[in-house]
Amino acid sequence: MATAAKTPTKAKAAAKTAAKEAPSKSVKAKKPVMGTRTIQVDELSRVEGEGALFVRVKDGVIKECHFKIVEPPRFFEAFLKGRSYLEVPDITARICGICPMAYLMGAQQAMEDALGITITQPIRDLRRIMYCGEWIESHVLHAAMLHAPDFLGLDDALQLAATNKAVVEKALRLKKLGNDLLEVIGGGRAIHPINTRVGGFYKVPTKKALRGMMDELKWGIEASIDLAKLFGTFTFPDFEYDYHCVALHHPDHYAIVEGDVISNRGIHIPVREFHQVFQESHVSYSTALHGSSRGDNEPYLAGPNARYNLNYKQLTKLAKQTAKEIGLGEVVNNPFKSILVRMVETVYACEEALRLIKAYEEPDVAFVEGRPRASEGFGMTEAPRGVCYHSYKLDSEGRVLKAVISSPTAQNQPQIERDLYGVVERSLDLDDEALKQRCELTIRNYDPCISCSAHFLNLTMVRE
Repeated sequence: MATAAKTPTKAKAAAKTAAKEAPSKSVKAKKPVMGTRTIQVDELSRVEGEGALFVRVKDGVIKECHFKIVEPPRFFEAFLKGRSYLEVPDITARICGICPMAYLMGAQQAMEDALGITITQPIRDLRRIMYCGEWIESHVLHAAMLHAPDFLGLDDALQLAATNKAVVEKALRLKKLGNDLLEVIGGGRAIHPINTRVGGFYKVPTKKALRGMMDELKWGIEASIDLAKLFGTFTFPDFEYDYHCVALHHPDHYAIVEGDVISNRGIHIPVREFHQVFQESHVSYSTALHGSSRGDNEPYLAGPNARYNLNYKQLTKLAKQTAKEIGLGEVVNNPFKSILVRMVETVYACEEALRLIKAYEEPDVAFVEGRPRASEGFGMTEAPRGVCYHSYKLDSEGRVLKAVISSPTAQNQPQIERDLYGVVERSLDLDDEALKQRCELTIRNYDPCISCSAHFLNLTMVRE
């Protein structure tokens, strides 16, 4: 297997080679254009799902700026009603094929909270290994295949493969590593694993099966560092924002699967209080709800940069060293550098999975049983794109009376629009094509999972 550059110098050369051989897409600076300028993208490329962009500028002033989610609502909360608590995790996992664990485990946590189930440490560790697998496969897919082409003037990963085949091969192997972790624990399936259940697993993996992943994880650590250093040679737009960062925090480790909700504005609450502090609302141009903080109705940031800014001290020594070598400090407020933070988290996920597998002993009990009761439960995990919230109200037979799911992309949509406004405001000297590309890049910073966000709609119809 060919490898990418292992030093900053070689990485920079590789990036320059890729850019040199790519079709030219230079950014042209021009004098600001007066009158009305409209930037419209009906179909965003290199994002999951169907979204659109509309920006209107009049005489140098931004009049409209919308990241539009146009997919039809999917009504997951509605058709969960009446379902058994045991069915809900597998159903919600179908919200997303890229990060099914975010929905699967969030729903499991909520049901365990509702039924008063306390899972064992071995079950908790297995879940964390699986989630590391999801972070690896999702982060690498986005960073290497969907986001990196933007910084190299390329249309897609196929052009990147034509100019630097070794980088794409390395990324594909690294993504497969994440999928393999999910398959080993998830019953042979990386997408919508079938071995998990409320209270734990139907069957726990053998020590031999997990130990068989160790050599590839050791390779994955080095491969993640290589890609991080390569991406660290990119030129990033000069834009920063004072974000209200929201993420999970756990006292013992970098939060992935569980924790309290914290922010850099002084918030520290249990998951069950999430919707007491944050809210969702409708806008006319989107089938996704918009997340904001209550009181001031201001947007907030979820995802890799928010996690990194709030939990940097809990990264491993090697992950911190990697961050430093690619030019990151302890706080990252440039959204375009989220590609770098994702690769630092990939280094961490490989290290964490390896650590947990080394210590793994097959538990005597695969799951903890619970009894249905009339109750309410809450759960939250860190999807690659940000916090994913679940709450369910159950009747005495354990059937769903009410379901609320807040996806990361729906929560981030107002902040994406705030970023777009700031980026456009500072880039009005670009011609329309270059400004369009800059706007698309701004949206791709968030790796939006558009289909995940379009699953709820409260329709009120008035006929006169």
